[in-house]
Amino acid sequence: MPSPAPTILPPDAAALARAAALLRAGELVGLPTETVYGLAANALDPGAVAKIFEAKKRPFFDPLIVHVPGLAEAEALAASWPGAARKLAEAFWPGPLTLVLPKRPVVPDLVTSGLPRVALRAPAHPAAQALLRACGLPLAAPSANRFGRISPTTARAVAEELGDAVPLILDGGPCAVGLESTLVAFPEEGGLPLLLRAGGLPREEIEALIGPVLLGSRDTAEGEAAAAPGQLPSHYAPRTPLRRIATAAEIPAARRAATALLAFGPLGVEEFAGFAAIENLSPASDLREAAARFFTLLRTLDHSGAEEIAALPVPETGLGLALNDRLRRAAHR
Repeated sequence: MPSPAPTILPPDAAALARAAALLRAGELVGLPTETVYGLAANALDPGAVAKIFEAKKRPFFDPLIVHVPGLAEAEALAASWPGAARKLAEAFWPGPLTLVLPKRPVVPDLVTSGLPRVALRAPAHPAAQALLRACGLPLAAPSANRFGRISPTTARAVAEELGDAVPLILDGGPCAVGLESTLVAFPEEGGLPLLLRAGGLPREEIEALIGPVLLGSRDTAEGEAAAAPGQLPSHYAPRTPLRRIATAAEIPAARRAATALLAFGPLGVEEFAGFAAIENLSPASDLREAAARFFTLLRTLDHSGAEEIAALPVPETGLGLALNDRLRRAAHR
């Protein structure tokens, strides 16, 4: 007998009240943000947080991001605030930026995988803000998908990924940014901030405000506590094997009928003939458009029936840094 489908509701006053009650009772809620949909639970309740790991099949060594309405609420969870961190929060919150800072004892160790720092973000989506204020809780909310799989950017994608493991999903429409947040850490011993994960806020905008940031940590080995979410070498992966290519010519004609192509930029008719399916992140080579469409189109190709997905590169500037990071992790097997 199939499992019952989760309830999907628009984020009106009644649905927000229902979601807030579920969160206060230690249950899970599918939450729209401007980056991707999150699987939310009360970040201060270890029992509720454990349900996130169970629903996602997520290893306990991968820490979670805690969502708050703004800087005032974040200050109750982080023990110290370097000047550069405060400047970033004041400039880019709410928005697609996560700050990794020394945590206060109130934050459960389960949230941070036993590490001394907590990842904090103020989401910009109005439904996320409304729910945070309605429940009055900080919310741990990683992407609402099975661990390591394609991040969801619609409510239906959350339902497809998690089924009845989440009792309620708030449908806030397609995610406007479409990539996870940028993660910046601030070492307690001082020194330059670290860009731990490229994401929805370009590195160039961060450096324009606070000066240089270092590209952060290496990938995390299996079983090792990650410094921040999204650090495992294999992540964001479709079920269909994905490989990165430099040009479409790398795929021989005899192989194209079994290959789906993820493209970027203008397509030439002859060069791209014969593929099982083609999705273009942005025919106009617009990186913001590409970011907003990335996970949705990757999911579409994953359902195309092709035996493999071949992905063309995007420029390694602006949001292209985050896009290429996701492609590299999706292709790692």
